[in-house]
Amino acid sequence: MFSQPIFLQGLGMGASLIMPIGAQNAHVIRTGVAGRHVVLTVLTCVLIDVTLIALGMSGFGALIEHSPTLLLAARWGGAVFLLWYGIRCLKSCWRGAAAPNATGDGQVGVSAARALGIVLAMSLLNPHVYLDTVVLLGAVGSSLAANHRVSFAAGAMTASLLWFSALGLGARRCAFVLARPAVWRAIEGFTGMTMLVLAALLLLER
Repeated sequence: MFSQPIFLQGLGMGASLIMPIGAQNAHVIRTGVAGRHVVLTVLTCVLIDVTLIALGMSGFGALIEHSPTLLLAARWGGAVFLLWYGIRCLKSCWRGAAAPNATGDGQVGVSAARALGIVLAMSLLNPHVYLDTVVLLGAVGSSLAANHRVSFAAGAMTASLLWFSALGLGARRCAFVLARPAVWRAIEGFTGMTMLVLAALLLLER
């Protein structure tokens, strides 16, 4: 049975966990500005969240929470990827590389397969993605009455859809401003520093 209050609870909690800036959000903004496979990137982020939220609601979060080996592997793999991506962005900022120009469907320079691979890595190599969606949302959702869990999950999934759509498509619509050389360098620098900070936080976690 659908419950609007429970749906709104899921929407609010999902938004509070998804909206803070992180590797995934920074990449969506960068993709929107570049105009490269924006819809593909947004849909992939949403589908990942929907899948992980569903896994959390099914009780899969307990497996991750009680698997130190899995969390350790995700931490080190995520840190390595974030370091590589952050250094790449900072090099682009330092060299003053111009924003890539996209024409038509925005497929200049990057294939769909590569774009998909990058967003998958950016999303799935960050252990915080699992902690937020599978563990935290899963724990709250699983504690609700059985007839309210679907409403909670639907709210959290809707938050992901609305946020990533607004972030990616909004950045694309504002690309005429954001793609200016000075602004683009700032975006590259901000993205690079964000990745390095997140990598450091992963490595320092106990």
